[in-house]
Amino acid sequence: MTEQIRRFQPDDFEQIHRLNALEGWQDLVADQERTRSAWMNANAAFVLESDGEILAYVRALTDGSVTTFVCDLLVNRNARKRGYGQQLLDHLQLTYPTRIDLLATRQSASFYEQQGFRAFHGFRKSR
Repeated sequence: MTEQIRRFQPDDFEQIHRLNALEGWQDLVADQERTRSAWMNANAAFVLESDGEILAYVRALTDGSVTTFVCDLLVNRNARKRGYGQQLLDHLQLTYPTRIDLLATRQSASFYEQQGFRAFHGFRKSR
């Protein structure tokens, strides 16, 4: 099993879409073309794959100088607890040595705290 982190390629989207569906991220699944557009426009998007299968991904936006904002981080349920999420975040920070900001759910907060992130107050306005 050969694992590697590499930049997102347009052909990766179908596997990413399936991962989103398996995770139950219905807002991303329901509007597939909008989600595809988000991936195509992300300037910091990476996948972790093994033998052609995408096991995890991170989609982010960065200015390259001050801030990188993580939009999505997902690890396939069957591949969790192997350090893939941490590897992707580490790769992101090495590639873009900026601060990393993100929003987290209650379920994922402890993961980010274990990675050295601290909570801060934020806001969101949906369309």
